[in-house]
Amino acid sequence: MTEKNIKDYEDVTVYGLDPEDEDQLIAEQNELSFCWITKDGSPMAVIMSYLRDDDGVFWMTASSQRKRVPAIRRDGRVALVITSPGTSMGPGRTVTYKGHATVLDDAETKAWFYPALAERLYGRRGDQDRVDEFAKMLDSPRRIVIRVDPGLRVGYDGRKMAAATKRAREAGDLSWDD
Repeated sequence: MTEKNIKDYEDVTVYGLDPEDEDQLIAEQNELSFCWITKDGSPMAVIMSYLRDDDGVFWMTASSQRKRVPAIRRDGRVALVITSPGTSMGPGRTVTYKGHATVLDDAETKAWFYPALAERLYGRRGDQDRVDEFAKMLDSPRRIVIRVDPGLRVGYDGRKMAAATKRAREAGDLSWDD
């Protein structure tokens, strides 16, 4: 199939992130932008560490007095944005999910999640003492776990857009004198 040369960036949906790159991005990145809806309907976001399980569910934690916790309890509609800067992939790749968040504070969830998150964040460094310390520090009285079941997904790969731009430039299709 011959790819049509581009004339503008009107439709960037053609530069989607491939599934294997998405998996690599999620595995390498350890922070995401967590977005929720405030009481007055405004959007808000913070950066959070995360874990994605084998079923594709995202897990995070926060202390229950954080504003996002009652907001999620009120309206579980959230968005997650994961970007590639800081990974071996370099800049220009992202994946965004629309999802539904649930606040959990049962002992069973905390028992598996805290060590799993600590291992994800510090296990690569080979410092088991730091892993254990982090998991223990997470186990505080007001801490909860946030589960996000992802829905709609939007991925973007800037490498694809750069390659299309280069092809158009080389073909002489990028002229603004028309």
